Amino acid sequence: MSLLIKNGNIVTAGENYSADIYAEGEQITRIGKNLDAPPNATVIDATGKYVFPGFIDPHVHIYLPFMGTYAKDTYESASKAALVGGTTTLIEMICQASAQEPMRDGFELWMGKAVGKSACDFTFHQAVTRLDQDTAGQLTDIVESGVSSFKIFLAYKGAFDMTDKELYDTLALAKKLGVVVTAHCENADLVLELQKKYLGEGKTGPEYHYWSRPPRVEAEGVHHLATFAETHGTHIYIVHTSCKESLDEAMAAAERGVNIQIETLIQYLVLDKSYAELPNFEGAKYVMSPPLRDKANQEVFWNALRKRYVSTIATDHAPFDFVGQKEMGRDDFTKIPNGIPSLEDRVNLLYTHGVAAGRIDLNTFVDAASTQAAKIFGMFPRKGTIAIGSDADLVVYDPNYRGTISAKTQHINLDYSAFEGWEIKGRPSAVTVRGEVAVQDGKFVGTIGRGQFVKREPNHF
Repeated sequence: MSLLIKNGNIVTAGENYSADIYAEGEQITRIGKNLDAPPNATVIDATGKYVFPGFIDPHVHIYLPFMGTYAKDTYESASKAALVGGTTTLIEMICQASAQEPMRDGFELWMGKAVGKSACDFTFHQAVTRLDQDTAGQLTDIVESGVSSFKIFLAYKGAFDMTDKELYDTLALAKKLGVVVTAHCENADLVLELQKKYLGEGKTGPEYHYWSRPPRVEAEGVHHLATFAETHGTHIYIVHTSCKESLDEAMAAAERGVNIQIETLIQYLVLDKSYAELPNFEGAKYVMSPPLRDKANQEVFWNALRKRYVSTIATDHAPFDFVGQKEMGRDDFTKIPNGIPSLEDRVNLLYTHGVAAGRIDLNTFVDAASTQAAKIFGMFPRKGTIAIGSDADLVVYDPNYRGTISAKTQHINLDYSAFEGWEIKGRPSAVTVRGEVAVQDGKFVGTIGRGQFVKREPNHF
């Protein structure tokens, strides 16, 4: 299998230049002008287009038992959607339904959902919902199997949350093993008490989800985690950071030497809490945790992204149908399954509202949507850049394309789109996974099951 991409404008996190790219044996083997290829090579003319490294979504949920139901996607549907949107590697959260289940069982279950079924490459963050001597041994085995990051929750009281002793011990274990701890930062007790307060006052609609998890509750979680991580020097990564208050806490921790990095979501950059206030229960489509925030937060995060204070843009993709699933919470906002799916739309929305709108440059776009995830989570330079020896995960991007987002044409398995009718300026015209063309002109043409598990080594930094 060989591939030649000709006449493209190559963009990485730090460079822009014109050249051809030749790949053979799944990796990039030559970069230069006027490259030749054997007669049987696949040739793509990228004249007038950008060539980006394959994008990486560092935070998705595909198989997810949650709030009494299951997320709608499978690896077949999700990987197709990811690739059509330019994402060639996913990092999924392993979140077993019961904290009492063996960690190894969860790892094997999630692997079984992906292996032989994904069209794109994938890896995992292992959720840690309890810690004792037995689970510490299981986690060590999982790290040796190639998972170099944990996921913890300072939220979801009685489900995923952990005690402070478990938090302390988990961060100590992570430091010992050299893994990154990714964390959902909210104060579980505060959320629970605020939920009781609003339900007790008869305030049951989707709009009250926000008030049960206000910005200070999230910021307190960031502060709490950073304080504990600081005691061990553990590398931490704040997932789905949604508001200025939380960003400020993370930045303050970084300034005093905490090894901390910040993720935000494409949803927080383009949506605000008014969407969750839509009448006739339409707001339920926009319920996620942490919630959508006041619109003023958007410019705060665009600015932080532009300055590269925010490392990554993810999706926290968690697809639940409006009919039959989101409706579970019609009389109680705490029962609305959380999630605003955007796996397929992340890259195009970031380009449209970021690059095309003049908010960020192309290099920052690539850095936030690909390179930083590869570096933080132990995949660089195999993933996240265009270099000799890197996997031939490439996105030929047409900045002149114009189209609209619609549930009728999306590839995710969902009955609505949170961005119905939104215009996009640009889209991938071709996407390759390790040298094989997987998308052509917006259509999936790849191979289900070709996606590989990306084994990652601990970083020890």
